[in-house]
Amino acid sequence: MKAGPIELGEGKSSAPKAGVNRGMGILDFILRILAFIGTLASAISMATTNETLPFFTQFIRFRAEYNDLPTFTFFVVANGVVSAYLLFSLPFSIFNIVRSKAQNIRVLLIILDAAMLGLLTAGASAAAAIVYLAHRGNARTNWFAICQQYNSFCERISGSLIGSFIGVVVLILLILLSAVALSRHK
Repeated sequence: MKAGPIELGEGKSSAPKAGVNRGMGILDFILRILAFIGTLASAISMATTNETLPFFTQFIRFRAEYNDLPTFTFFVVANGVVSAYLLFSLPFSIFNIVRSKAQNIRVLLIILDAAMLGLLTAGASAAAAIVYLAHRGNARTNWFAICQQYNSFCERISGSLIGSFIGVVVLILLILLSAVALSRHK
């Protein structure tokens, strides 16, 4: 008996395909941990930000805290919700590593990742607008730049935006990765 030529789509194509899907599952897990760390660090950094400045005497002081502005409170809550979601989505990511052919979990993760992406983008963008005003001010509305007086406060709130925007980029990558993994199942 002679063996005929192997056509495309036949043969051992399922073993490498499963390996690629498992690799995508591992990358998904690592990206979720990275996004969790970034969003949690941003929430903690913003929530613990405050600075007190003395004014004339030691009895009169000006204090700046994150909860003085509702936008920063929304930022902390949004980052907290997204980091909790990312923590609770890790078992689903592990399930995708073990069962690389599972499609329903990936669809669920795409939907939830997109919702969390919207929430995180809203919180980070709103906080970025306030941070910009804190640094530059707005002469038309008589909002003066406060970062000349509150250096430590402004450095911390600016730094907390970095982790949040890293989380936004990682969530975009997670959505794209899950979409590619789903398209490979056909």
